[in-house]
Amino acid sequence: MLRWEVADLAAAAGVAPDGIARFEAHDGASPSSELDLASVARALEAAGIELLGGGAPGVRLRPQAGSLRPEELNAENDG
Repeated sequence: MLRWEVADLAAAAGVAPDGIARFEAHDGASPSSELDLASVARALEAAGIELLGGGAPGVRLRPQAGSLRPEELNAENDG
């Protein structure tokens, strides 16, 4: 969504790129510390990513102020 490389996320979160790479490659429980994961989450949220939880965990781009939702798009506001 952000088109970030590992180095971009690591720099934004203030963590080592190796830690991001290990996290991405790991299956199951995270080898990263809680503090590192919180830093990554804060960096993603600051960049406009909304972290979803509950029954359908995932991510989405946070709508920009004044932007239209997909169901609001039409020929009159195409531009």
